Amino acid sequence: MRSSAEVLEGNKVKLSVEVDEDELGKAVTETLKRLQREVRVPGFRPGKVPVRLLETRLGPKAIREEVIRQSLPEYYAQAVEDAALDTIASPEIDITSGEEGGPLGFDAVVEVRPKVSVAGYEGLQVTLPSIEVKKEEVDERIDRLREQFAQLNDVERPVASGDVVTIDVSATRGGEPVDDLSTTDFVYEVGSEMVAPGLDQKLGGVKAGEIVEVEAPDAQGGAATLKVLVKQVREKVLPEADDEWASEASEFDTLAELRADVERQLSMMRRLQARLVFREAALAELAKLVQDEMPETLVNQELEHLQGHFVERLSERKIKLEQYLEATGQDVEQLVEEMRQQATEQVRVDLALRALADAEELQATDDDLAREIAAYASSVGRPPAEVAARFAENSVLERLRSDIRNQKAAAWLTEHVEIVDEQGNPMDRAALLSDEAPEGGEAGQETPVAEGSATVESGQDGSEEESV
Repeated sequence: MRSSAEVLEGNKVKLSVEVDEDELGKAVTETLKRLQREVRVPGFRPGKVPVRLLETRLGPKAIREEVIRQSLPEYYAQAVEDAALDTIASPEIDITSGEEGGPLGFDAVVEVRPKVSVAGYEGLQVTLPSIEVKKEEVDERIDRLREQFAQLNDVERPVASGDVVTIDVSATRGGEPVDDLSTTDFVYEVGSEMVAPGLDQKLGGVKAGEIVEVEAPDAQGGAATLKVLVKQVREKVLPEADDEWASEASEFDTLAELRADVERQLSMMRRLQARLVFREAALAELAKLVQDEMPETLVNQELEHLQGHFVERLSERKIKLEQYLEATGQDVEQLVEEMRQQATEQVRVDLALRALADAEELQATDDDLAREIAAYASSVGRPPAEVAARFAENSVLERLRSDIRNQKAAAWLTEHVEIVDEQGNPMDRAALLSDEAPEGGEAGQETPVAEGSATVESGQDGSEEESV
């Protein structure tokens, strides 16, 4: 078999294939053997039909058509492999010769995955929220804890923000009482804005015994008018922040120990938040380097994948599509367009990662494949050899190799991209990726930790999982 490849516009390649009569003769022999097993002829057992009788009954044209139908996909697959093409769609095949006899010739036009440029990837910069914990943030957390132990003291002065008032609420709608919205002896913290818009402002400066009126346009059942009687005004008195209070309010003996623990918790939360957005931010910056239009074929494939997962999630939660659309205020067209944009960006990230893997010569080794297959086999309770054989039959191995290369590319990116905070200050990669927290000290000071390896899976490869 001979084949050649010609690059066309629109990420397409034309394969021209010619199969000589000797090689085609093997396909004829195999086809006749198969037909002997499949064709039923009266008087002959399956598999015992003479070839000449088959040729007479079916005719040379029908046999030739069957030979071409059966063998052409194999010749096409071989031509794709010989040309090292990464196809993303089914081919358009045109038989150019040999339909009735002689060498078989055909052209196959197929769309291939484009190779994009990520020039400048070595100097990418990612902006993340600062992981520094400031003294004021620790003070705020301590004050919030103090509020849980606050005392409420009666005061004769007018209401101020932060006071706790006891109120009676009388609601009317169209002049008629609304019992469901009325209540007595309701304890309310002024400034929480939990009752009706504008109530907190009207309560400011009011004394016990006075009444204020406010409109509640979003009240349950429709707009209503609320008359609020202030019966009692109390102010919150926070305990002194000292060692005695710290020992009563926490597991720590001193205020310094409590502050150090608050700082550690804030620091770890900041690291977690930054790490959650780190990978996506790095991938987004890499994808910005790709200026090409994304192939509609890949976008549609990824869109179909996203839609399938979306339907599965709704089904698992027993939510109907109509309910979801009503809750989110979307229609079907808006939802599909949102998914299409997401699919487009995921395809862009996938192509960018492939380009980075090529640039850095990152490869999926046989050991990498073996580990992935073993992990998958363990998760489904199957022998690794069986999973590997199934993957090979269904052409999953090449997709798995691509996934591994993308994972390595994403890991390379997170290890080399420059990290800065919102002010443009460089951030310590080791401190960001470490699970450790500072061992006390002043807020904002970091304890040095050793640089560790960070493997980040891309999850943006556009491929689908294969069922075994």
